[in-house]
Amino acid sequence: MSSATRDQRPEPPQHRARKRFGQNFLRDPGVIMRIVRSIAPRPGERLVEIGPGQGALTEPLIEAADGVLEVVELDRDLIPGLRVQFFNYPDLVIHEGDALALDFAALKGDGAALRVVGNLPYNISTPLIFHLLGAREAIADMHFMLQKEVVERLAAEPGGADWGRLSVMAQYYCRIDALFTVPPEAFVPRPKVDSAIVRLVPHAELPSPAIDEALFADVVRQAFAQRRKTLRNNLKTRLSGEALAALGIDPVRRPQTLSVAELVAIANHLAGESP
Repeated sequence: MSSATRDQRPEPPQHRARKRFGQNFLRDPGVIMRIVRSIAPRPGERLVEIGPGQGALTEPLIEAADGVLEVVELDRDLIPGLRVQFFNYPDLVIHEGDALALDFAALKGDGAALRVVGNLPYNISTPLIFHLLGAREAIADMHFMLQKEVVERLAAEPGGADWGRLSVMAQYYCRIDALFTVPPEAFVPRPKVDSAIVRLVPHAELPSPAIDEALFADVVRQAFAQRRKTLRNNLKTRLSGEALAALGIDPVRRPQTLSVAELVAIANHLAGESP
């Protein structure tokens, strides 16, 4: 879009950020462009932005994608502003509703895999990530702005305080790259915590495939239910300490010391015992 056309575009209505939607609108141009460079969108790709808000990230994304973009916005009061702001882009598709309820596999259909991006509200970031992991076969990659603490958990390594259920499940399905931190002053209103950008790329082939992924997820949930207790205590309803030792896993270890592969080994052992 030319600068002249941009200058002639109507101003969108003013909007006050709503706490119930966890809204913090990105304003820093330098941060915005750094995010777009990290995503590196190209014409012909299927870009989906979750929570476009007032369009700060939407504008450089849609220009890089040659005018083709889909956005998902829950706040109905923001929709008119987006339609005004991007009236010159007829190929912009706005999905009005909750991204947690959106069927991303159906959205992909027979088309190219989706590239999902967004400044995710802190209050739904973890459940939304799990929802997207469930649609991973429809997704090429994901780039999200999240609370820094959540990014640290996603990218954590076994043995640290940040390693937990989210780390295990995300890394089972995806390669995780923590990219850079974003300070509170980049937003209006300012959040009380730092944010960070993370990239999730679904594995083409799982490094440690589980025989039964639902069972694996249950094992991970149970293992981390009480982090201060040993594996033998946390998993005592599923297998004995002797069975853990036979797998080469010390039963007195804490769950946060186990790798994805070790947790998969436990789940696969249980799957092999199932009738």
